[in-house]
Amino acid sequence: MSSRSDEDLLINPSSLSTTRSHQMRLCSISESPELQERNSTRRLSTFFGVVVPCCLSMFSVILFLRMGFIVGQAGLYESLAMLFLAYAIILLTVLSVCAISTNGAIEGGGAYYMISRSLGPEFGGAIGLMFFLANVAATALYVFGMVEALTSYFGHHGLLKADLIADSTWFQFLYGTVILFLCFVICLVGSAIYAKTTFIIFLVVMVSISSVLISFFVTKDKVASCQNNETSVNQSSVNFTGFSAETWNNNLAVSWMDDYTTKQHQNFVTVFAVLFNGCTGIMAGANMSGELKNPGRSIPVGTMAACLITFFVYFVFMLLIAASTPRDLLHCSYSFLLSINVWPPLVAIGVFFSSMSAALSCLIGASRILHQLAYDDIFGAFLRPVKWTTANGNPMVAVLLSWVLVQLTLFVGGVSEIAPIVTIFFLFSYAAVDLSCLALEWASAPNFRPTFKYFTWHTCVLGFISCVVMMFLIQPMYTSVSFLALLALVGVIHYLSPTSAWGYISQALIFHQVRKYMLMLDVRKEHVKFWRPQILLMVKNPRSCCQLVDFINSIKKSGLYVLGHVSVGHLADMKDDMLGPQHNHWLNFVDLIDVKAFVELTLSGSVREGTEHLLRLSGLGGMKPNTLVLGFYDNSPQRDTFKDMKILDKNTTGVTNYACDESSAIAPSRDEASTITSLFFAVQNDGGSTGHRGSNFTVNEYVSIITDALKMNKNVCLARYFDQMDRAQMASDKPYYIDVWPVNLLKPLHQENEKLDKPSSFFDTTCIFIMQMACILNMSQVWKKFTQLRIYVVESDDRSPTLKEIQEFLTAVRIRAEIKLIQFDGGKHIRDLPANNIPSASRNAYLQSANDMIKSRLDRTSVSFLYLPSPPSDQSQYTEYMEMMTKLSDQLGPTFFIHGISHVISF
Repeated sequence: MSSRSDEDLLINPSSLSTTRSHQMRLCSISESPELQERNSTRRLSTFFGVVVPCCLSMFSVILFLRMGFIVGQAGLYESLAMLFLAYAIILLTVLSVCAISTNGAIEGGGAYYMISRSLGPEFGGAIGLMFFLANVAATALYVFGMVEALTSYFGHHGLLKADLIADSTWFQFLYGTVILFLCFVICLVGSAIYAKTTFIIFLVVMVSISSVLISFFVTKDKVASCQNNETSVNQSSVNFTGFSAETWNNNLAVSWMDDYTTKQHQNFVTVFAVLFNGCTGIMAGANMSGELKNPGRSIPVGTMAACLITFFVYFVFMLLIAASTPRDLLHCSYSFLLSINVWPPLVAIGVFFSSMSAALSCLIGASRILHQLAYDDIFGAFLRPVKWTTANGNPMVAVLLSWVLVQLTLFVGGVSEIAPIVTIFFLFSYAAVDLSCLALEWASAPNFRPTFKYFTWHTCVLGFISCVVMMFLIQPMYTSVSFLALLALVGVIHYLSPTSAWGYISQALIFHQVRKYMLMLDVRKEHVKFWRPQILLMVKNPRSCCQLVDFINSIKKSGLYVLGHVSVGHLADMKDDMLGPQHNHWLNFVDLIDVKAFVELTLSGSVREGTEHLLRLSGLGGMKPNTLVLGFYDNSPQRDTFKDMKILDKNTTGVTNYACDESSAIAPSRDEASTITSLFFAVQNDGGSTGHRGSNFTVNEYVSIITDALKMNKNVCLARYFDQMDRAQMASDKPYYIDVWPVNLLKPLHQENEKLDKPSSFFDTTCIFIMQMACILNMSQVWKKFTQLRIYVVESDDRSPTLKEIQEFLTAVRIRAEIKLIQFDGGKHIRDLPANNIPSASRNAYLQSANDMIKSRLDRTSVSFLYLPSPPSDQSQYTEYMEMMTKLSDQLGPTFFIHGISHVISF
């Protein structure tokens, strides 16, 4: 099915019907050519692709060279406790791996793919890079382990053949280079030969393990050489007793001593770190996800099987060692298994082959992670060459780069220096997998329904906490440094990586939490102490009111802010909903102007009806608009505020270009290559630089909107001349003032049975609301830097408040402001005239006097807050009402009329 962009559909609306006239067909996923190509490179089964790599990575040198060390130091009881603890942590992570891997398709990259598709590109990319480096370092670790075993068996004082090879530092580096190059060649051939190679190694290692198990039963009373003479009996050899009750009893309790290779005293944490390093191979199968025939099934089944096999082997080894091997021998020789074996070379072969397989597994895993990072464009052009693969899907460039990095890591110098880093990096990736599964579970997304059911959010939390705790117990310094590096990578990727189409788990979590808290936000529990403005700003064309949109963003005080727009029309008369494509364009505008606002669009038969819909339906639950803000209804010239606020100069890469279209407030540009973004139709000009506000509704409808809002108990604000606001000028030439006029200057013109020159009470609801809104504006981070509050109190008769009363009131409500008392004698123009029969000349004279009074006080005024009286009940007076408002605010600069309904101040 051919697809058309939203821009094409808006430029040629008739194309909608043409496009939608085609029948849509749901294609089978297997018919995708890209998926068929990828499936052709998937050749590994569960056993060869997951079980074998995991087992070999988890056995490695720990089983042959450090199992006796663990039992000798910790004793059987604590050794088994360590084993159960280690596998409990591993099992919790395996459950998370199984859940994620059975929830949809899994591509190459293993743990990186799972984390990035769950947590998003930032955390996925950062953890993926760290996991890649962990595999690089682990490859070097296993190569060094193989070299150390080689020199221990055949170097100076070698256990099998002494002085057969040189064992100086540079010779060890040479041996490591040769071994690494052999692994590199095997990986270059591809995943098939890798699987065959690892299976052969697996068979050899299992034969070696079997020989060790047999030797425990066959060998008795054999003298074994000590690699360290500093034993409790101070001798160079110890007799291997075989199965003995005395030996069993002596090996039950702990016996912490110094490690003769590092000369450091051991404890539970240090010994557990050694044991846990032999359990960090559970991701070896997940790393091969790109080569598995059915990763969704192979990863959980194979990983669980590998954990069971390795746990059983470790458990049996600990029991047999405790029952047959004296503790002195365990303390003085880590290679005692070779000494007691029925054929010693079998142990050496097992060590060499297991180390070789672990190095192969980590090298191939590192290359697959690096290739997936490049394929996802996480680091842009830097990794672009790594995307290249052979015809059968082998990422040769990724293998080459991984090999080079491992070769450089060999210069570090030995196992002891690399092992802590490897452990911390692996634990980081395990913790991230647990966190990914936890986030998916907590988000309650309907599409998270893995076929593996044996997990809960409790297991995810326990797995995550266990990994973090073990990281800090094993190496607190490395953990802290790694955590800081992870945060830095997250920040870098967040700003540099392109927007992904994977979906962001953060959005699902935010939705879940917001819905929960919205239900808890009970409007029946609202209190005036916690009142805040929740504003609906009606916008016709943002190009003429950017300053107003920005101003309302400053006055909302962390409340709800909605930009509303009404398109006049009926859906029944249209071929398709015109508002759907427009919504994203409005969101682009919100991003460009950098305000924290929602967007609500509606289609209605009139602007009045549409505004009522938005007032009733905008927001949700306890977050609904309580204040309506309208632009002023007049014929004042308007400017293109996009130019004033330099919207067109901003970097809008990736934002769709839009041009003028008379039928819609927003329309896409025909010239998509244009670098100038114009989101909305340009301000109409009549031969000059400014245009006039053409209106598609009457003054009666405009005033009716105000009346409707007041009936709905909404506060109403009218904004005039905000296109003249220059906040940059105010910031450079401070201080400026926020002028507040909390007095109804129009009351004498429409209030019957009252003395005509009396303004309204200073302390009525609207006056207090005006001061509250002005105070909120002055409290905002931007405005409080360059503005001060200035309140004007009009003295017109004896009932006007005194300066002391005003100061006491402002102190009680905690508003800091400069108070100005002024005299107003405009009432002389209408004195003794009935309010319902004031001649237009007298009315105009009064309004001009009020306007002149305000205008004369415009000394460094940034914005004026004026009292908005209620509209008259007689609709025939609506035009006269707007004329009075227009004359009162004429040439006052940015003016904000306010009529308050809400009680907003607590004492």
